[in-house]
This record gives sequence, C-alpha cells and structure tokens, in this order.
Amino acid sequence: MAKSLPYAHTPLSAFITQRILQMRPLKSQVEIATEAGFVSTNMLSMVKSGKTRLPLDRVPALARALDCDPRRLFQLAIAQGGYETTRSAIEDVFGTIITRNEAVWLEEIRAASDHMDPTMTARAKSAIRAVFGK
Repeated sequence: MAKSLPYAHTPLSAFITQRILQMRPLKSQVEIATEAGFVSTNMLSMVKSGKTRLPLDRVPALARALDCDPRRLFQLAIAQGGYETTRSAIEDVFGTIITRNEAVWLEEIRAASDHMDPTMTARAKSAIRAVFGK
C-alpha cells in the first residue's frame, strides 16, 4: 500500500527541498532539523516529502536554520492546506503577510511618494510590471 503524501508537490515542499540543497555545503539536513528544534530529525524529511505539514510554531526556528525569510516560510506553511481556518484568522487580524523583500519595496514606494499614499494607476501598475518584464 502506497504511503499518503498529502502535502507533496506544494510550494513549501519544493522550497524546503531547494533550500536544503543550497545549504548542503554549509550543513546537513540533520543539522538543519536539529537547529530547527525538531525532536525527531526525521520530521524535516516528512515535511520535505509532503507526508506532514510544517507545524507553524517551528517556522521561526526553521527559517533561522535555513537562513531564509521567516515571513516567506510562514506564507508557504500556511498555504499547505489544513490551515484554512488559521489562515482566515491570521488574515482577519494581520491582513496580508509581507516578506522582508516586499517590505523594502513598500518603504521605497513610500519614500518615492513622500509618504503620500499614492493611488495605483494604470501607469504605475504598468511601470511596476515593466520592472519584471511583464
């Protein structure tokens, strides 16, 4: 009987897999799992493979161990599935969660507009999209 992998092929699974590969020259997967505070180092393998969800309380420590933005990791974790009511509550309380990089973009927009809270016009949208070649 095949083992169920309900969270396989999620952006979180792909992100963790990629980040572990990128970190390989610096530390092993076991070291990452230990730094993240997983009691069983196998837990990281289970999250990576999609067998289980990433517990939200592990996000900050895993982000430190993976040297990545905890907000981005949290976004990916909350989107895994099974967190629908939690996601809704978080959005109701905090609004859109933004990454550190997105916060830098926002600060630049505020500085460029002298903190005038500019309206998103078609021209502004087109200029932003052009930055990304779209």
